[in-house]
Amino acid sequence: MIIFRYLAREALISTLAVTSVLLLIITSARLIKYLADAATGKLDAAFVFWVLLWRIPGFLELLLPLGLFLGILLAFGRLYLDSEMVVLRACGISQKRLVLYALGPASLVALLVAVMTLWLAPLGATKSEEIFSIQESRSELELLTPGRFQSQTGGRQVTYAESFDSESGQLREVFIAQRNENGEPVVLLAEQAERVILPEYGGRFLVLQQGYRFDGVPGSAEYTRTGYREYGISLPEAELAREVTELDAQPTLALVDSEQPREQARLHWRLSLPVLAFIVTLIAVPMSRTNPRQGRFAKLIPSIVLYLLYLSLLTSARSAVEDGEAGVWLLWLVHAIFLALAANLILVERFWGAQINRVRKRLPHVSWRKSA
Repeated sequence: MIIFRYLAREALISTLAVTSVLLLIITSARLIKYLADAATGKLDAAFVFWVLLWRIPGFLELLLPLGLFLGILLAFGRLYLDSEMVVLRACGISQKRLVLYALGPASLVALLVAVMTLWLAPLGATKSEEIFSIQESRSELELLTPGRFQSQTGGRQVTYAESFDSESGQLREVFIAQRNENGEPVVLLAEQAERVILPEYGGRFLVLQQGYRFDGVPGSAEYTRTGYREYGISLPEAELAREVTELDAQPTLALVDSEQPREQARLHWRLSLPVLAFIVTLIAVPMSRTNPRQGRFAKLIPSIVLYLLYLSLLTSARSAVEDGEAGVWLLWLVHAIFLALAANLILVERFWGAQINRVRKRLPHVSWRKSA
């Protein structure tokens, strides 16, 4: 148990470190994207933290198996590099027992992956989908920041408001620059503006009050100024890139009752991710064996390539099942192939280890004498 706790602690510490670094990279990239959407008025800044928080379980369901794979490679690789594994082998720790010891932390990680993929990830997708739906139901002008020029409708319109009266819901000293049907610039000035919902005319409008409209050609002194009491502009809906699909947010129990290929593919995908944690552990243990002269990271890049190949084949198999081109057996066939690869790596190492020991026993003992 002392050896098991030592190996499990080393593997879990490395797994936690690798997963934390990967999660930090992923969340940083997402945070930059969300902050950019908030800066352009597409997403309310108050919801950035919650969207990121609810997306973390979806990240961890794939990052945890990768972190476990790299954690075992780094932890066991250090033991080989420091010759601790040689001592363990000399004490009777065989390759089979080493694999069994590695399955201990793998069971804990697989349990966490199961909780993430079967419960927390669909729940997080549902919550983030609700946030995006709320934001999409709001127009871009509702997220307008007073005192700043903001680009809207994909850069076809620029809006500026001096201030916003929260009690009346009106914008003060409004400036809008856009283009007409001929591509010529149009400038609108108004003392105030408010949002009005007119279902009979197609939705939301920004009604400018007490202002002017300027039409003209850039570079020419000829322009037209038109005064108005009220001027309506159709408000576009906020454009947000949807990151989750309906299947991502669907509960696991609802997928069990469905017979559609897409739902069945997603169900077996969720069930296969905990299995992924066990299989990559079986692959990592024999691949972690390193010659001290080679260094700790000698097999890191080939191992990462192998893991990416494994995950790519799983993703392709899921897509084929969703399109109805194959049954769910294709997902489990990919797992079976890499399970056979792991068994081959373990058995080959045991076979060559037994052959080397047999040759050593047959070698004659040579005695050396000092010359006079």
